[in-house]
Amino acid sequence: MPKMKTHKGAKKRFSVTGTGKVRRLKANKSHILTKKSPKRKRNLRRPATLATRGEEKNIKRLLVA
Repeated sequence: MPKMKTHKGAKKRFSVTGTGKVRRLKANKSHILTKKSPKRKRNLRRPATLATRGEEKNIKRLLVA
């Protein structure tokens, strides 16, 4: 059976932390930034972790190296 390939779209969007959590970047940071407050834009810079275990499991399956 051939090796599992990494899903390139997922690889560009997600990364796994040292403790095994999945890190993602936040949306709404690409355009129409003038009406968003500086506080909101600042908070969008920070990476977030995935909310549910099910999502985490699916993403880790896509990131198999």
